Formats: sequence, structure tokens, C-alpha cells
Amino acid sequence: MKEMKLIDDLITANSGNDAPVKDVRAGVSWTCVHGKFGGVSKTYGLPVIHGNYTRDLGDLTNKTTAELAQYSRSWNLVEASIGVAAINSMIKPQGKKNFNAQSFIIEESKNKKVTLVGKFPMIDDIRSIAKELWVLESDPTLLNPKKNIITESAAEYVFPDSDIIVITGSTLINKALERYLELARLEDAFTIILGPSTPMSDVLFDYGADMLAGVEILNPEAVLLKISQSGGMINSKVCKGEIEYRVLD
Repeated sequence: MKEMKLIDDLITANSGNDAPVKDVRAGVSWTCVHGKFGGVSKTYGLPVIHGNYTRDLGDLTNKTTAELAQYSRSWNLVEASIGVAAINSMIKPQGKKNFNAQSFIIEESKNKKVTLVGKFPMIDDIRSIAKELWVLESDPTLLNPKKNIITESAAEYVFPDSDIIVITGSTLINKALERYLELARLEDAFTIILGPSTPMSDVLFDYGADMLAGVEILNPEAVLLKISQSGGMINSKVCKGEIEYRVLD
């Protein structure tokens, strides 16, 4: 099997912040790990097929965050979601505070070809001003070819000639992020990794990202509680005063 070099590099670069795991919550929409810092990721892999349960279920708080980060290699995507959250729990986000990355992307999209990996809420705003917009989506129920919302497997066909490429950070969970960054590097495109799952680590610049737009968890206990009570989104409205947007470029 191909080496998971991006995951290796992220874990190695941030292992200096390894710490005992204080808590883990895998919710219906988001997953959070509280170690030295708080880290979140989108929850993939639900519903869980019978028998495909998380390794060491009930014992995760007896691990360190670096040990739990190894779960990011798993093809059990609930495990991988926990692993990515654990990676993020070893990163103290730096960069600009409360910079509105979505507004920046919309402003920069005028008369340009834009490719989004993930169906972000801003697509209608971008579509209204962009020369061309393509959206790659893994959820087959969200596909709409008439609106250029197509399967994620089309990246090789729509990345070429893109001026802006925006990739959801949650693609680290299903191991697609490294491939997307490899394809993006072949284009003269401004590449942004966006969303709460994004590891705010310089490592991603080595792989071709130009901007990282994620979050800093200010109050891990509060976020953990909301996730365990089926919190549907990690944003400043749902988690007011508990998260802070960060942009690193």
C-alpha cells in the first residue's frame, strides 16, 4: 500500500505537543479530541457497519494524542476522524484571527475559474461572479451536474486551468487530500484548505497549499459537550466564544 506521507509528516511535525488524551467525542457531525489543545474534525463513516467498531473503544483516554493520531491512517473512517482530530489537538493554530476566508474567496473569484472540493455554503455567491465554477462532492445525494456539482473523482478533469482551488480539510480523513494537493501543484492556482478539520500546520505549505483557513478551539470542554449532544456545525454562531477562526498563509 502507498505510504501515507502527508499524515506521517503532520504527526512527526507536531509530536512535540503530544499529551495525554483528556477526552474524545465522536458525534454525528463532528469529532473532538482534547489533548494539549482541542482539535476537531468532521465525522466520516456513519452509520457504522455492524462489527466495525473503533479500536480500543472505551480506552481512548488511556492513550496519548500521538498514539491516537495514528488512527488517521485507518480505513475505518470514524477511526480516521478521531485520528485527524487528534492531530489537530497537537497544533496550536497561528496566523490571522477572525479573518473571513469565505468572503476572501468570494472576492477573489470574480471572472476566474474556481474549483471547490466540498459543497461549501458560499457556492451561490461564487457562481454569481466567477467565470466558471466546479464543485467536487463525495456525497452522491448532493450531486447536480446541471450546476457543475459532480463526483470527486473528476479532479483530474476540472483542476486544469483553475485560478482558485479550495479543498475541504476533511479530505485528510478519507486520504484524498494528498492527491488533491498533488494535482493542484500542477496548476498555477491559488490553493486554499478550508474548514474546521484543517490542520493549521506549515507542513501543508510544503505540499503546495497557499492558505490554511481553520479554527482554534478556545474552550474544548464546551465544544466537546455540544458535539456529544449532536452539534451539527462548528462555527462562531453555534460555538460563540468557544472557537476562533484562524488563517495562515
